[in-house]
Amino acid sequence: MTFVAKGELGSRVGSHTSQVVEQLGRAIVAGEYPPETMIPLDPDISEMFNVSRTVVREAKKTLIGKGLIQSKAKVGTHVRPAEQWNMFDPDVLRWHASLRNVGVFMEELFEIRLIFEPAAAGKAAACANEADCAALSELCENLAKGPDRAAVAVADLEFHKMVLNLSGNRFLQSLGDLVQAALYSLFIEEARERSDSETDAFLDRHRAVVKAIATGAPEEASAAMRTVILAGRRAPAG
Repeated sequence: MTFVAKGELGSRVGSHTSQVVEQLGRAIVAGEYPPETMIPLDPDISEMFNVSRTVVREAKKTLIGKGLIQSKAKVGTHVRPAEQWNMFDPDVLRWHASLRNVGVFMEELFEIRLIFEPAAAGKAAACANEADCAALSELCENLAKGPDRAAVAVADLEFHKMVLNLSGNRFLQSLGDLVQAALYSLFIEEARERSDSETDAFLDRHRAVVKAIATGAPEEASAAMRTVILAGRRAPAG
């Protein structure tokens, strides 16, 4: 007889649960299970993924916590309307960003960015010190030094996250961590579509944000960040 340590068993259950959550979550976000429709019954999910009923129950609890599904006794488990999903859940954001058709999601992402990023830039201009501005300037210049499109996208993400951090507002700082997966997907697509002739203008827009923050000009910083976001919105990838 083979004995399995309790900790090892728990680790296996957790790993299997994560796999089921990942697959079902992606399927729901992709529309394979439309809102208000039922997902498969527990025995069917157990068979689909070759996992125990315990794993299925735990996976469903996780998806319920993300707002994707709702379970009712004697009725079953159905997918909730998309407007009730927790869009600030990192997994839900990541699943949306991985869709082939991300038009509506990206439009909503642009809208929320226009609300909080210019405000963060304005706050940063009011409280960033000289060292902060030097670090932000260095991140900005990294946008021109990336060896490939992925590196440029990472640099772009780090630049925007630092502006949020320099705001000094913990809610704004947390937003950067929450949306980073979605923003990276956006930035990598923009980088792929950006021609060499557009790169200089792209850099100048980001440098304008740095300059406004460094000179302590909140309104100018907010306007410059808004210009950066709107330029990305007009890009072919957007």
